[in-house]
Amino acid sequence: MFITLEGGEGAGKSTQAALLADALCARGLAVLRTREPGGSPGSELLRGVLLGGTIDWSSRAETLLHFAARVEHVEKTIRPALAAGMWVVCDRFYDSTLAYQGYGQGADRGFIEALTGLVGLVPDVTVVLDVPDAVGASRLRGRGGAADRYERLDAAFHTRVNAGFRAIAAAAPRRCVVVPADGEIGAVHAAVMAAVDARLALRLYSNRPKV
Repeated sequence: MFITLEGGEGAGKSTQAALLADALCARGLAVLRTREPGGSPGSELLRGVLLGGTIDWSSRAETLLHFAARVEHVEKTIRPALAAGMWVVCDRFYDSTLAYQGYGQGADRGFIEALTGLVGLVPDVTVVLDVPDAVGASRLRGRGGAADRYERLDAAFHTRVNAGFRAIAAAAPRRCVVVPADGEIGAVHAAVMAAVDARLALRLYSNRPKV
C-alpha cells in the first residue's frame, strides 16, 4: 500500500508520518518512510534548489522542478519498494504541488493536473492533516532553524494553501481523508491510524470479487 500525508506548514506531517510508519512496522509490515521533495539522491538535490534557493522561478518552471523530483523519486525509490512488497509512507506527494503552486502561487492547475496524470502512480490513501491557520502559523514560528522558501511566504499564501488542501480532499473523497491535527500528538496519531484502517478496509471490501 502507498500512503501519503499532506497538509500545510505546521500540520505535523513529518511527525505523523514517522508515527504511522512505526505503527505499521509494529504490525509486522515492511515499511519505507520517505518524503517530497526528496526521497532519492537526485530528488534531494532538487529539494535543495526548491526549498533553499532564492531564485524567483516562473510558475511553470517551479512546477516542472517539483515533478522532475517526483518522477525520479517514484522511479528510484517508491516503485521498487512497492514491487518488493513494502508499504510506503510518504510525507507529501503530488497534492502538495497542486496546493502550493496551484492554489498558493496561482500556477495553472490544469497544467499541474496534466503532469500528475503522467506520474502514473496514485496513493491508496491520502491523509490530509488540517489545522486552523492560526495554529499552523504559531507552530511555524516555534520551529528552530532557518525557514525555507515556502515557510517565508506571507500568511495569505498559507491560507490559500490550506484552503487548497481542503478542496483537493473534497474532490477526491475515496482517496483522501481529512484529519483535524490541532490536538495532542498522540490523539492525532490515533485519528490517523483509525482513518487509515477505515479507508484500507473500505478499499479491500470494494475490490472484493462479487459473487
